[in-house]
Order: sequence, then C-alpha cells, then structure tokens
Amino acid sequence: MAPSTTVTRRVKRKAPRAFLKRTLKQKKPHLGLGRCCDLLIHLNCLLFIQRLAEESRTNACESKSRVIKKDHVLAAGKVKYKFS
Repeated sequence: MAPSTTVTRRVKRKAPRAFLKRTLKQKKPHLGLGRCCDLLIHLNCLLFIQRLAEESRTNACESKSRVIKKDHVLAAGKVKYKFS
C-alpha cells in the first residue's frame, strides 16, 4: 500500500499572547488591563473574522460567484461594521 500523499498542516491552538500584550502596551500604555484581556481581544478578533467571512460568502453567493472577492468583503464590512 502506498503512503498517504495528503499534506497535513498544523493549526495553531494558542493565542499569540506575548505579541498581543506587547502591542497593547505600545499602543495604549495608559490603559490598566486585566490578566486575561489579551485572550478576550484575540477571541473578539476571531469572531469578527468569522462573521465577516460568513457575510462575504453570502455576498459572493448572491452575485453567483464561486470565489469570494475583495468587493464581497468590502461590501460585507460596510453593511455590518461601517467600514469606509
């Protein structure tokens, strides 16, 4: 039997905590943030991207496109999140 030719890709299972903490301290040093606020920010970003992807997919299906294009993402962002 031949070995499997599928390529598996590792998925990061941890949030980039050090990067988030460092970035928050650089951008907003005056904020007094709690212990696990970086995890909440990471979770919020993941949920935002998931919702944006779902709305973009809906826009692509409505325009009978199989590929999500830049226009679909921008349209989803303008409607849902008031992007400019």
